[in-house]
Amino acid sequence: MPPAPPTPARTRTAQLARLGQRRFDVLVIGGGITGAGIVRDAARRGLDAALIERDDFASGTSSRSSRLVHGGVRYLEHGHLRLVFEACHERRVLLRVAPHLVRPLRFTWPIYRGSRIPRWKLRTGLLLYDMLAVFRNVAPHRGLSAAGIADGEPLLARTALRGGAQYYDAATDDARLTLATILDAAVAGATVVNHAEVTALTWVEGRVRGVRVLDRLGGGTVEVNAACVVNATGPWTDTVRRMENPAAHAAVLGSKGVHIAVPADRVGNRGAVTLLAPDGRVMFVLPAGPCTLIGTTETETHETPDQVRATRGDVAYLLDAANRVFPQAALTADDVIAAWAGIRPLAAAAHSGDANSASREHLVETGPGGIVTVTGGKLTTYRVIARDTVNAVLRALKRPHERARRDDAPIAGGDLPNLDAELAAARAATGADDVAARLVHAYGDAWHQVWARAVADTSLASRLVPRLPYIAAEVLHAVEAEYACTVADVLIRRLHLAYETRDHGALVASRVAELMAPRLGWTDRGIAQARTEYDAVVARIFAIDP
Repeated sequence: MPPAPPTPARTRTAQLARLGQRRFDVLVIGGGITGAGIVRDAARRGLDAALIERDDFASGTSSRSSRLVHGGVRYLEHGHLRLVFEACHERRVLLRVAPHLVRPLRFTWPIYRGSRIPRWKLRTGLLLYDMLAVFRNVAPHRGLSAAGIADGEPLLARTALRGGAQYYDAATDDARLTLATILDAAVAGATVVNHAEVTALTWVEGRVRGVRVLDRLGGGTVEVNAACVVNATGPWTDTVRRMENPAAHAAVLGSKGVHIAVPADRVGNRGAVTLLAPDGRVMFVLPAGPCTLIGTTETETHETPDQVRATRGDVAYLLDAANRVFPQAALTADDVIAAWAGIRPLAAAAHSGDANSASREHLVETGPGGIVTVTGGKLTTYRVIARDTVNAVLRALKRPHERARRDDAPIAGGDLPNLDAELAAARAATGADDVAARLVHAYGDAWHQVWARAVADTSLASRLVPRLPYIAAEVLHAVEAEYACTVADVLIRRLHLAYETRDHGALVASRVAELMAPRLGWTDRGIAQARTEYDAVVARIFAIDP
């Protein structure tokens, strides 16, 4: 067995020290999917790149999405054809370079009498969707009669059902896709540090040439020097912009999106279902392991992910929409396992009308102090956003715009020539279909490393929670190989356990803290503190406001 990797404390400490020991070509602020893509692209193009994140990687918007990689069929209504074309291309690339994390998902779209979108309009839109994908999606769309819709999704409401269609997009694990991109950037030579907060900018002759960083775990500060600084902080974009220019106009329109998770067997959907809410907006009912996800809302907000939570009104809206198409479910608030909210940072310059119709196009601008700021965009197109942002960095550095070699190289874990063969090997090794699927889909070709820990210590093969596929070995792997530093890093983002249990992982949090303790140097007091901090994070994310 190969030697164990260094503990994350040492790895993070070394990377934190590295921040203050060199002058980087580019420093990216923000560890969501956009910042992750930028630092990976920059490192793969040969730039000395660094990334810092105030909390944990993907801790904001990038772990609270609908978990879809999709072309954006609903954007066709608003005429955003270029975005849909771009997203369809990126969906195809991500299915290839991250086959463990991005998987085809069949959608059924039922149409009822009096629907805002009639059958002919749906078929026309989906034909255009196929065309914008250059007819290279998983499969072309199919129009379905009412009987065909009922055959595929037998628990859908039959009354006034006129037919509909079936089409394909893709599902993903948003937090782990972000993490895999971060890990890939580190392999390419980037310095990446989570739990590191920018407290001030460093100015040299009227230009921003670095930042002061607070280590939120250790308490020290580091001065980071960089030829170019990138602001990729999503909902916090304007906060950083006003550090550069106090008079800066608002660049971000915040759109609040709420999702709820309910037991999958209460709904009974076989695949993903696209539906129209009572107010006419497009939303989804999505399979998610033991749960069904219902979402999302879309309302303008001025909150940040630190503040935003689902309200009882949001939950009632989603339950009502789902009950209209799955009437036998008769879902109530008591069926909700988890409810959470995220904020889409839409580009204010692209805003016209309400948040639902605002464009998901991205915008890259350079501020008066030289900070390159990126706003807008969507998870599916994060690689395109990264490429455009790094091109802006290269212009600032007066360097040629050359693409990274193998721009479509596999993302960390994605070197899987045969996914089915890996799943079969994992089933043979673990003896449990659900654990095997979890390991391969979460870690890709690194699942062997995770399982090797359980082979070396059989106690690590135990499940953290009965009937869920998460095992103790994953906690150690998260700490030693994936930069996890807190219980929330593990239970909310490396695993989805917090979203799939009614107590959001509270009962297992102490065990997780005890597993992490030797690797992070926690005493009994440190374990207790970690547990208390986890309770506070759970309340902040999963509490439902009046």
